[in-house]
Amino acid sequence: MSNYITAQAREIYRQVLPDLFKRQNVVACGLGYKVSEGQTTSELSLIVSVIEKVPRELLLPQDVIPKSLEGLLTDVVETGRIRAQMPANPKGRFRPAQPGISIGHRDITAGTFGLLVQRNGAPFILSNNHVLANSNAGRIGDPIYQPGPADGGTASDRVAALAEFMALDFGDNPSQCRIADSMATLLNLVARVTGSSHRLQPVQQTSGVNTMDAALAQPDTPDLVIPAILDLGLPIGVNTPALGMQVQKTGRTTGLTNGYITQVDVTVNVDYGGRTASFTDQIITNSMSSPGDSGSGILDMDRRAVGLLFAGSTSATIFTPIQRILDHFGVELAM
Repeated sequence: MSNYITAQAREIYRQVLPDLFKRQNVVACGLGYKVSEGQTTSELSLIVSVIEKVPRELLLPQDVIPKSLEGLLTDVVETGRIRAQMPANPKGRFRPAQPGISIGHRDITAGTFGLLVQRNGAPFILSNNHVLANSNAGRIGDPIYQPGPADGGTASDRVAALAEFMALDFGDNPSQCRIADSMATLLNLVARVTGSSHRLQPVQQTSGVNTMDAALAQPDTPDLVIPAILDLGLPIGVNTPALGMQVQKTGRTTGLTNGYITQVDVTVNVDYGGRTASFTDQIITNSMSSPGDSGSGILDMDRRAVGLLFAGSTSATIFTPIQRILDHFGVELAM
């Protein structure tokens, strides 16, 4: 079975993607091999992930997924709602701290220390924005606890400070327009004078498209962290994720698990506690994680890093290719 994706398939994917996301229950779409009677075939398909499969007769015509689109087969799979993987089982205190264990911003529950990276010799903890930066709510310098607060972490368990994060784009940001702010202030004054309890809050419309959920924390001292991943050991380099690739990870909740890549080039909507963020060019595996595993480093079976886990459902795990994240922050793996 080849893991090569043709240029024609990628072009069809790009053309039909916007229409597919208009259909009921669709939460993700990528390229992968069609599964028939529980067996993975060699037929390259558009894999359309839905919250739940609904009988065709109960769907509106515009919500039905055709058996093929522009000559490319489709395969509808039920994944449930895909969520950022936050809270779960308690984990212990590790000194030195290492990838694969509980960690978190002081105001969250807990996630996973993904990988140790470095820049100009200085070490940084790599995990998700929603683990280290509280989904954009954190401020640079905020304390990071190990274990995370849900696992008993307190101020005495501080190991690092939030250093950088890629902001999550939910389709709107606080207003930066003086005119809009002034108009909202005026109209809110009118509302108050007239007895209305409603108020206006100006926002800036944004693209709402994300490429990663990632953040860095700087250890308080270099000796507080080591690069060896719990139960896996030292990563030996970086690799590019490919369709069908066997992968593994150690996470706070489910520990050491393995799986395989079922879809690439994925566009997916992720639920962050009621707010939805759209991501492009992501990777989907079969289920190999649970809430609290967010931030885990994904490795191939030769222990080369291929991605950073940030979301999933009961039947799928979502990760971002690692090289994109390393390039964005200008860091490299600590090995």
